[in-house]
Amino acid sequence: MNETVSKKSLWAGRIISAVIVLFLLFDGGVKVMRLAPAVDATVRLGYPARLLLAIGIAELTCAVLFVIPRTSILGAILLTGYFGGATATQVRLEDPWFFFPIVIGVLVWLGLYLRDQRLRELVPLRSIPTGQNAASIR
Repeated sequence: MNETVSKKSLWAGRIISAVIVLFLLFDGGVKVMRLAPAVDATVRLGYPARLLLAIGIAELTCAVLFVIPRTSILGAILLTGYFGGATATQVRLEDPWFFFPIVIGVLVWLGLYLRDQRLRELVPLRSIPTGQNAASIR
């Protein structure tokens, strides 16, 4: 497949990804610095405060992997797991904001899909013409 990413898609993907990365850097940084709001929120969610540094490092590592073009898909996969855990934690607590990490995870993939041709080739979002099956389309 020799399609290239249009300039509009590329910039939309970059903007979405940049907003997500800024959020992750802020959130991870607050955790690594062990600021009071992060400590309080972690304890309220049922996790020991001593895990805050490790959680912050994991978040920042995922964000860095997501930013590097060669590792961006791996970063998105790891962020999916990270936000899956966040979603599960909030669902367990019956927090009505459980959808927030789901939305962030969707935006991670949307931004990457719009800016990365490799992902578009791996997951082509197009309809299959009538009378053909997926194996016959190239």
